[in-house]
Amino acid sequence: MDESLLRALTPTVIGILVRRGADFAAAEDAVQDALVEAVRVWPDDPPRDPKGWLVTVAWRKFLDAARADTSRRHREERVEGEPMPAPGEAMDDTLQLYFLCAHPSLTPASAVALTLRAVGGLTTRQIAQAYLVPEATMAQRISRAKRTVSGVRFNQPGDVATVLRVLYLVFNEGYSGDVDLAAEAIRLTRQLAAKINHEEVAGLLALMLLHDARRPSRTRTDGSLVPLAEQDRSLWNTRLIAEGVDVLQGALTRDRLGEFQAQAAIAALHADARTAEETDWVQIVEWYDELLRLTDNPVARLNRAVAVGEADGPRAGLVALAELDPSLPRHTAAAAYLHERDGDPVTAARLYAEAARSAPNLPERDHLTRQAARLNAQLRS
Repeated sequence: MDESLLRALTPTVIGILVRRGADFAAAEDAVQDALVEAVRVWPDDPPRDPKGWLVTVAWRKFLDAARADTSRRHREERVEGEPMPAPGEAMDDTLQLYFLCAHPSLTPASAVALTLRAVGGLTTRQIAQAYLVPEATMAQRISRAKRTVSGVRFNQPGDVATVLRVLYLVFNEGYSGDVDLAAEAIRLTRQLAAKINHEEVAGLLALMLLHDARRPSRTRTDGSLVPLAEQDRSLWNTRLIAEGVDVLQGALTRDRLGEFQAQAAIAALHADARTAEETDWVQIVEWYDELLRLTDNPVARLNRAVAVGEADGPRAGLVALAELDPSLPRHTAAAAYLHERDGDPVTAARLYAEAARSAPNLPERDHLTRQAARLNAQLRS
């Protein structure tokens, strides 16, 4: 049996049930029951129309559950009189699920989990492993999210920006357990890009592709981080880079610049440099200026300060950094790097050690600790 087919059909079937009047939670549960039935029946009796079979079985299971629940009896009576969806309606079901999963009443963590479950087709166990939490905890989070959006109707345009933010959060989770969330985010964003002609959707897809192209060089075999300047660029995936640049150029020609396009342009300049020394830092600073005109993001300001340090010298970078809030994540690490480049290893070593104590994850903490140890060893020699 083709499990990928079941996974691909899941969002569409959920969407059809929602269009017929099922609330999201009930639709999702009914489709999961239908998938279990498919796993049992299809190997011996494969249907000629897999989607039609799933819709029929899932709708029957929804009605069975509705009849068993008195509180849903009135809902059943209402939706039985609704017309069947027109042939072209089903093509928008997955897109509608994106917007539902990015509902503003959900927390970012819940929106991401619900997107992975309902649109991505991942199991609760897989999502729990990716987030390193117990399966029961993740099941409760997803159930709460489904209850929150239950009964939401698609009678208003969706917020594309919110959907993109959720997908970006999925991508930034990276890889953990047996689920590659970066790859999953790219798959979902490709799916969205195929359904909606939006320059920022293309910008986000380009950004993901360009970042993911550098993934093989980001860590050593022992799991330690490799800074961008030290990465083996021969390991970069040139196919993904070419695709990302092509997608970005198509988005930029529409002349409606957004923050994801600006970030992708910065990533493209890094990918274009054959060596770290050939990086066009001046143009990168200019793109950060564009990005900051679009969104006054403190992380972007921090990254711009580092880029200024590369383009105009470390002193200029430190001046730009001094204008930012010192409590900003990675502020101390950036200061350590710029002080080292400015020829002040004593201050740099102290700041690397300080940054290590507040690092957001173990690989980053270990990297900063090694940087401090390296400079201290040089100072002692």
